[in-house]
Amino acid sequence: MTTFEMRMARIEGIQLLRLVDDFVELVGADRDLSDPAVARLAPDAYPDDIEASREFRDATRGDLFDRRLNDAEVVRNLLAPLRSDTELSEHDAFAEHDLHLTESDADAWLRTLTALRLVIAARLGVDSEDDHDPDDARYGVYDWLGYRLEIIVQAADELD
Repeated sequence: MTTFEMRMARIEGIQLLRLVDDFVELVGADRDLSDPAVARLAPDAYPDDIEASREFRDATRGDLFDRRLNDAEVVRNLLAPLRSDTELSEHDAFAEHDLHLTESDADAWLRTLTALRLVIAARLGVDSEDDHDPDDARYGVYDWLGYRLEIIVQAADELD
């Protein structure tokens, strides 16, 4: 099985775990389908046909959210060794760790990090690149997730 390493500081892993935990709560069994962030994760397949969109959404939404939850669990499992129940020293917080991802892990990570970016974009009101202000600190996590996505895509490309 082909794997690749992704380096991540412990503090990054802990923060990503928190985001993934929040994501699991957002899209879990008690999800609020009227929440714009949840809606953004299951967009209309037929924007010009309301009835066809509703039928498609009703037929596929449960499976889509189940897959999102399964993907998030893959990310959680790979990040679990970075979790800490104690206060970390600065050295320990910024110590880098190697995460070993298989190709299927990478796919789950790509889908999960993309979904997290969609949720954050919905919360920030980002609908296009023009809505994104790189000087606004609120976009830091959004940008960091994009950086992590880029690392995974590059590593996956090198495997091919």
